[in-house]
Amino acid sequence: MKEEMVSEYPMRINKYLARQGIATRRDADELITRERVLINGRIAGLGDKVLETDSVEVRPSKRSTKEGVQGLKKNYYFAYNKPRGITTPQRGSDTEDDESDMQNLPEEVASLGLFPVGRLDKGSHGLMILTNDGRITDRLLNPEKAHEKEYVVKTKLPLRDSFRKHMEEGVDIEGYLTKPAKVELRGDTSFAITLTEGKKHQIRRMVVAMHNEVLDLKRSRILNIKLGTLKAGELRPIEGKELETFLQSLALAAG
Repeated sequence: MKEEMVSEYPMRINKYLARQGIATRRDADELITRERVLINGRIAGLGDKVLETDSVEVRPSKRSTKEGVQGLKKNYYFAYNKPRGITTPQRGSDTEDDESDMQNLPEEVASLGLFPVGRLDKGSHGLMILTNDGRITDRLLNPEKAHEKEYVVKTKLPLRDSFRKHMEEGVDIEGYLTKPAKVELRGDTSFAITLTEGKKHQIRRMVVAMHNEVLDLKRSRILNIKLGTLKAGELRPIEGKELETFLQSLALAAG
């Protein structure tokens, strides 16, 4: 039975801003009423909807403009190792799982208003980026941007001789042909794969299509940000040259 793929777009602008971690839906409506939200350069109205390809901008308040850069929100960026068995909450969703990874952050970090960029399913683990910078989400997750994310995978059965070739060229997962990928074999039952897209449970579905099963899935890299030696549940700040390179990859400036 084919899995039904339903797009959330067009999406109401207040829901979109909430998903980006910029404001709650109620606060987003206030921003819209104050004519501080732009969609493709025009002032947004209550109830407007956006597409994935639309450009959404939130203008600073007059007070912030007068105060200058120091009056604007400070952005924070962290690399986080999500443990296996923990869910990833969606910012601005109507319901949140009590067993989310955001419940266990250190107090000094939890107060920064961070949210996870993207998701890892409950059975997967590894690198996530936590931030309060709402500009990041669409720029990083939009498949049209083709940003690299690397995963290390262990399988139940030995990999077939044709495994690497098919995984790199594209696999038919229930009617969708995946984009070309980079694959490095690391043993009879282990490989690393670099994707530039992120369909739901994509790697698990690709492996199933190759008549195998995933036993362990870990994300090890997002663009230039590497998981490194971070232990499960630990996080570290992304700063300096590492942050500069990351933001440049997203066509953003720090701040």
